[in-house]
Amino acid sequence: MKGTGPRVWLTEYALTVAAGVLYAIALKYFVLPSRVILTGTEGIASALSYYFESYQLFIILYLVFQAMLLLFAFVRVSRIFATRSLLVVGTVVLGLAYLPELTFAQPEPQNERIILVLFGGLLAGVAKAIAFRNRGSTGDEDIPGAYFAMKFLKPVGSVSVVAAVVSTSFGMLMDLLKTGDFETAVNTLMYTCIYIFASTQTLNTLYRKFKITMAVVLTQRYEAVTQAISAAFSHRTYTVQQGIGGRSGEVFWMVRSIITYEELPQLVEVIEQADPGCFYYHHDLEGISRGYYIAPIG
Repeated sequence: MKGTGPRVWLTEYALTVAAGVLYAIALKYFVLPSRVILTGTEGIASALSYYFESYQLFIILYLVFQAMLLLFAFVRVSRIFATRSLLVVGTVVLGLAYLPELTFAQPEPQNERIILVLFGGLLAGVAKAIAFRNRGSTGDEDIPGAYFAMKFLKPVGSVSVVAAVVSTSFGMLMDLLKTGDFETAVNTLMYTCIYIFASTQTLNTLYRKFKITMAVVLTQRYEAVTQAISAAFSHRTYTVQQGIGGRSGEVFWMVRSIITYEELPQLVEVIEQADPGCFYYHHDLEGISRGYYIAPIG
């Protein structure tokens, strides 16, 4: 559960700024030099900046697009989420504008473009996960991603794939108009797909708020276990079923509760305190009803 003390808030805001710095590093030093098409409105901004050979154009368009999406976040997601997303976006803009010019690898395909793409995707995914875990986002498709994740109980990274279809198509069109070379456009598409996969998988692996699991506890002290679950999670329920050990013949109880991966560590902690001798396990669930409650981001 998220704390509310001054130290916790200070830590969350510090991590939010750190997410912005990390995302700016990913964009400036790895993603943009590799000339892949970003997802969502960032992809449109990057495609236009490649076409006009203007790094400043990317920053300007990025800022304009994020301003519109942040307004959507204020209206449809939550005020805290929008405020912290604004802090991340502001940090990214400052980072893009003022971080020193450095070169870590040669972006040409015959050299180290794949390293730039993969490492940039990993850094971007980590930055997005840090922002989400601290009730914010890096903006762009992460904002509708948060909205639709709450609405349809899907991982936040799923929206990136949909957003990438539009932005990548636009980027390839701009590439064809600029170079007239179909092979170059396809090459950019391949590297873009690698970047999207790396960043999306990293995000979904590190940020699991919308990943659902069934926790099962085998115990002879089911009353203590169920009371602990109720006390820790006022919005969660459980089912209790009696069983008999196949070898021992002893009576035990199975307590089942559907929770998110974000809540799993706390659940393990409280059930171990309630019954140190219990046996528990969990497994992933798919296709859960939309009526299942997940606390809003922020």
